[in-house]
Amino acid sequence: MNFLVKKSASLRGEIDIPGDKSISHRAIMLASLSEGRCEISGLLEGEDCLATIEVFRKMGVKISSNEGVYYIEGNGIKGLKQPVAPLDFGNSGTSIRLCSGVLSAQNFPTTLIGDSSLSSRPMQRIVEPLTLMGAKISSSQDGTLPLSILPTESLESIEYTLPVASAQVKSCIMFAGLFSKGKTKIVEETITRNHTETMFNAFGIPVEITNSGSARTISVAGIETLKPVDINICGDFSSASFFILAALISPDSEILIKNVGVNKTRIGFLHALRHMGANIEILNEVNEFEPMADILVKTSNLKGITLNTDLVANMIDEMPAFFIAAALAEGVTKVKDAKELRTKESDRLQAMANALEAFGVKYHLSQDDIEIYGLGSEGVLKSAEINSFGDHRIAMASTIGSLRSDSETKILDCENVKTSFPNFVETCKQIGININHE
Repeated sequence: MNFLVKKSASLRGEIDIPGDKSISHRAIMLASLSEGRCEISGLLEGEDCLATIEVFRKMGVKISSNEGVYYIEGNGIKGLKQPVAPLDFGNSGTSIRLCSGVLSAQNFPTTLIGDSSLSSRPMQRIVEPLTLMGAKISSSQDGTLPLSILPTESLESIEYTLPVASAQVKSCIMFAGLFSKGKTKIVEETITRNHTETMFNAFGIPVEITNSGSARTISVAGIETLKPVDINICGDFSSASFFILAALISPDSEILIKNVGVNKTRIGFLHALRHMGANIEILNEVNEFEPMADILVKTSNLKGITLNTDLVANMIDEMPAFFIAAALAEGVTKVKDAKELRTKESDRLQAMANALEAFGVKYHLSQDDIEIYGLGSEGVLKSAEINSFGDHRIAMASTIGSLRSDSETKILDCENVKTSFPNFVETCKQIGININHE
């Protein structure tokens, strides 16, 4: 599927964003391990989360839905059943890495597979700590899928310092820690999104957090049982980021985005944009197990910045949108130490550099750093044909950038937008974006 986007005039309206993808995965997993029925509302019905649901169904968990509410009958912490075929995680890196922590503790073997994009992503980063815990897990010779996991008697607790800033690796170890003897400790030197910590707390799982300088240690002990909990999932901030960007760069625009998750480990994008001069207000904030609020965004003249390197891990999924903001800011924007962008659904650093070039934006890319020479608030991007490389966030960021192009822009290979934002096109049209697909 390709998107066809034309320059839009002012954008106005109120929109709702689908449920948070990261939180949805974790809710499905813990509900499946609980003893009893969990009711989950607001769950993202995108392909990634539906893949997670199907994985647990194949391991004997009863999951049903009615009018967008999901009912999960948990099998208990030790009640999963051996699947009759390899578990297919589709495009979801979050799901396969987190579930590996659970599956490494089971008394049955599993094989984990995914689509071509997921099959190229690095898995050694979870194989290493799980092996240290006693898991019998192996990847391909290239450190990629498929993953093979054999039964193990038990997992041992470890203390592990994350070699890369990755919430997925941290969360994988935390899930494995639920099945281990003793207390598992994970040290992260750069703070990453903490949805696993908050979801563990929501399900009554004790999580101990200590800080030492800039480092943080998360400790989790093994558990015997898990009580069911009802969960209401907030809107996905990463999905909201594209409409935040749309309002900022479109003339005479004002958009209100309702009930978005504003967890402080996720909103580095807002801090960066405000530093650039963005007019963004957080309204009606409430705090259940995760904070959520309405976000009001108005057209703004942005200025280039040097991005704080501490924010890169925080806003890893928002970086494609940030690059478009930088392209339409006044002056130079510098991003350093963004190597983790190269290990996502695509090499996002190179993919966005390609998109900037197609749009006629000058940049300098060196190893894992990039400088973007912004065109300013009056700048016009060239209409182009942009390859999204099957990456949903590249596709959506390029779509929003096309609002400032001189003619119709075509974004190629956008089918994967359904993994995180199945009604993206309809939401675009709701606020006045001129978008169609072929």
